Amino acid sequence: MTPEVHGTVADGFEAVREEFAAFVAEERPDYEGQLCAYVHGRRVVDLWAGDGADAGSLYGVFSSTKGAAHLVVALLVQDGTLELDRKVTYYWPEFGAEGKGGLTLRDLLAHRAGLVGLDAGFSAEELADDRVIAERLADQRPFWRPGTAFGYHALVIGALTGEVVRRATGRTLQEVYEDRVRAPYGLDFYLGLPEALEPRFRSVQPMAPTPKQQALLDAEATGPHTLSSIAFNTHVPDPGGLVDHANSRLVRAKGPASAGGVAAARGMAGMYAAAISEVDDRPPLLKPDTIAEFGQIHSVGYDLVARAHKAFGLGFQATADNWYPFLGAGAFGHSGAGGAQAFADPRSGLAYGYTRRRCAFPGGAAPENVRLVRAVHTAALAV
Repeated sequence: MTPEVHGTVADGFEAVREEFAAFVAEERPDYEGQLCAYVHGRRVVDLWAGDGADAGSLYGVFSSTKGAAHLVVALLVQDGTLELDRKVTYYWPEFGAEGKGGLTLRDLLAHRAGLVGLDAGFSAEELADDRVIAERLADQRPFWRPGTAFGYHALVIGALTGEVVRRATGRTLQEVYEDRVRAPYGLDFYLGLPEALEPRFRSVQPMAPTPKQQALLDAEATGPHTLSSIAFNTHVPDPGGLVDHANSRLVRAKGPASAGGVAAARGMAGMYAAAISEVDDRPPLLKPDTIAEFGQIHSVGYDLVARAHKAFGLGFQATADNWYPFLGAGAFGHSGAGGAQAFADPRSGLAYGYTRRRCAFPGGAAPENVRLVRAVHTAALAV
């Protein structure tokens, strides 16, 4: 039985509801997910589907967490608390071990540090704790000469930039996010889920790939000592699975800034709306110059970890270059391994959030986002 689509769309966005309903009808009968969008600070799409789901259901959003984390960094740069071209060691002296002393904060944010993981790997408990990750990585030799290439720091970038935030402010990145971003706007996007909200969390579920998808996964499989396996911590004896991370109460409680966030689509879209637009009579969190700086592509080409073409701004993925070329230049955001996607397109005023409960394959932004983003963007340009 096809899940029923619930929620509302503003006038002019009826085609988005139709596209979402068409996708849901094509999916498995146990599909569960949410779609939300704002245009110029006004919520125009608010849809969900799935048995037991509602607009307030919370999901593990994996690397979409990095967008929240690096909005904090952008705010601190805008304030003057952090300077992009300062060396990381200015804030965090211990980071300079093993030839990392010349790396700037700008290059760290652009995934150019060469510090994607540990030779010895991390335990599941360590991956829940940004302070532990940062402390252990400070002594790690980089896997390429810092600044000369880039590769996705999938499980550690939030801990690295978060330690810079902690050294500069005396507060954790999660604390700054809560005070300056989440709480003022009442966003359902948490870096540290309170125990009282646990009943709203919908445990992430695996989804078996089709035979075609499995063949692709097998073809892309890496050996136990590759850069990719180190970056995704699969080279340890018992690495655990993708869903284990999001389904861990320890991870949800601590909210590690690389991949430990919990959100509803409303929260993700609302956060990006607040970043670029006036929302609830509040001015945008980011000034135009900050938006341009952090959305500007800093690393583009062959990603040494992903072994594919990728593009990054500062802490954010370059959304148009990576997935949706019809978006405006400077669109910025971050996908999540379970299929989540969230971004801002400053030129159209669009802020977008999407969640799903069952992990998409092969990982990252679920493929249905292409059709959903196109529908929302087309409507946004027409209003």
